[in-house]
Amino acid sequence: MHRFVPRRELSRPAAFWSVAVLLTLMLAASGVPSPLYRVYAEEFGFGSGLITVVFGVYAFALLLSLLVVGALSDHVGRRPVLAAALLLEAVSMVLFLAADGVGWLLLARIVQGLATGALTGAFGAALLDLQRTDRPLGALVNSASPAVGLSVGAVSAGLAVEFLPAPTSWVFGALTVLCVAAAAGVWVFLPESSPRLPGAARSLRPSVQVPASQRRAFVVVLPCLVATWALGGLYASLGPSLVAGVFDVQDHVVGSLVILALNGTGLVGSLSMRTVAPARSMVVGALVFAVGVAGTVAALVTGSLALFFVAAVVSGFGFGTAFLGAMATVTQGVAPGQRAALLSAVFTASYLAFSVPAIAAGVAAGHIGLERTAQVYGVTVIVLALLAVVGLRLHARRPAPDPVPAPPVRAAAG
Repeated sequence: MHRFVPRRELSRPAAFWSVAVLLTLMLAASGVPSPLYRVYAEEFGFGSGLITVVFGVYAFALLLSLLVVGALSDHVGRRPVLAAALLLEAVSMVLFLAADGVGWLLLARIVQGLATGALTGAFGAALLDLQRTDRPLGALVNSASPAVGLSVGAVSAGLAVEFLPAPTSWVFGALTVLCVAAAAGVWVFLPESSPRLPGAARSLRPSVQVPASQRRAFVVVLPCLVATWALGGLYASLGPSLVAGVFDVQDHVVGSLVILALNGTGLVGSLSMRTVAPARSMVVGALVFAVGVAGTVAALVTGSLALFFVAAVVSGFGFGTAFLGAMATVTQGVAPGQRAALLSAVFTASYLAFSVPAIAAGVAAGHIGLERTAQVYGVTVIVLALLAVVGLRLHARRPAPDPVPAPPVRAAAG
């Protein structure tokens, strides 16, 4: 007869920071392919249009995952969803290792998108579950982790390309081991932070679920989400190509540093404005973001690489600040049983903005050139950022609606 040995679960503070680190690492894995697109393009013989297709299928797979399983952890718990998604992420890393043509590359990105979509909602909801009530850091970590993760992933891959003899084998081999170890750690040590609710099968029907109490705030922050993530998509897919094609700098590390300049300073923006009221953070961030993108357009017109980097830094600071304000605004007061669904809706909108405009830019670049495409793209996101400021000002003048009571939450027996 076997004696029952209880699991050695992490304490809530340790679990919170473990989830934060794992979310950042998984987003870093999603950023690793960006500097490698040029390497694959040279090896497999395709151009900027197909680069954005490879980039786009990842985002669409991620969106599909968010729509189908985004709310699943609200019903079955965070741990099962996270452990399964981390193992699926490991499978995508193996596919990258085996890639010997565009078909394998597309398949690897699709599987990675499915895994990342499942991870994003569940990790984000777990952060809200586990945060301290006297120091709520869930919104801050949720807004900062994409910037940190994409920066770490892009720069690490850029350095690997320049200095390692077999960069793809080293990078994706290490990530495979990391994902498997993370899945085991989540299953064994992470405490379950969400009660089980009925309706798991019903939650799998593709849908975007924004709780009634958060809908007005969601509409208000939407232009901000679209503007900031659309610029992030342009840099992630075509940033290194812009450095090479417009400014004639072929170094892979320099190309990855453009992504760091945008996303790394996004973290600085989030941290520096974490004590500021959400509405003020979003307004200040959107205005700084608009100024930075205007500098990007000017750099493309004048051909100044230095100005291009400075503008990316300013845009990134605005990105991080605005996204923090938007995230704090839309998640304020959301009921525990609705957190994964709401965050999945937020990231669905964000990743649509991250992917669709970038794909359109890749197609347009084949007709009007990469430089002119980026200029038009920049002007468009400036207009959206300014619309977000106007919308938030109008929202602030309207009286808040009566709160909608959340449905009762009952934990399943056992």
